[in-house]
This record gives sequence, structure tokens and C-alpha cells, in this order.
Amino acid sequence: MKSEQDSAKASRRHHDRAFKQELVRQSLEPGASVSAIALRSGVNANMLFKWRREHLRATGGAAAAVLLPIEVAPAVEVMTIPTATGHTSAPSRPAPRTGVIELEFAGAQLRLRGPVDEASLCSVLRALRQSA
Repeated sequence: MKSEQDSAKASRRHHDRAFKQELVRQSLEPGASVSAIALRSGVNANMLFKWRREHLRATGGAAAAVLLPIEVAPAVEVMTIPTATGHTSAPSRPAPRTGVIELEFAGAQLRLRGPVDEASLCSVLRALRQSA
């Protein structure tokens, strides 16, 4: 049984320190794909992640956080527009899907959430055109 364990250990690959450091350096560059670097180099991605963790622990560094730009839109007043009543029902259609429709116009932003049917959207757009 011990000889099987020895043969399993003997089949492990040992990588040169310079090789590991080069892969870690490449993987720490902004936008780098650890998986792609590992694949190109014939190394398991989990192993490269382990080398990165060890490197960061040893150097006391941490991977720099990537901040994404955001834009805060000013709050807008909500305007209620009555829908037309008394129109005949349309032939059966599939139930409307939920979602969000956002429109920007004349410095204002309109956000419609939930199921929005065509008639309601047309009413809103007509009212916007008339107020402009």
C-alpha cells in the first residue's frame, strides 16, 4: 500500500519557482484571465489561484479592487396618466412579461416597471409628446 502512495507522489509535477512567479505576475495584471493563462501554460487553474493566494499572503498585498463608474440620476416626479377606458378587448394574447423600460428625454428619465402593455405605453408616449 505504501508503494502505491509513493508512486502517486512521484507522478506529481514540480514547477520551477520562476515559472510560478511569471504566471502569478501575468494573472495579477488588470483584465487578465486566470483560466486562460493556466490553460496556455498547461497548469490547472485552481493551482494558479493557489499560487496567487500564496504570493499575496507572502507579500502582504491584496488584489486591487476594480471600481466601476456609476451615474446617479436625479429623482424625478411621478406623473400618473389615466388609461383609456371603454376600448374593446383585444384577442387573447400571452400574458405580458415583467421587466423595466427606461426612456430618457429632455433631461428627464421615465422608468416603467412590471408588465407594460402596448396601449399603456402608447398613452404615456402621447402624453409626453403633447407636454413637450
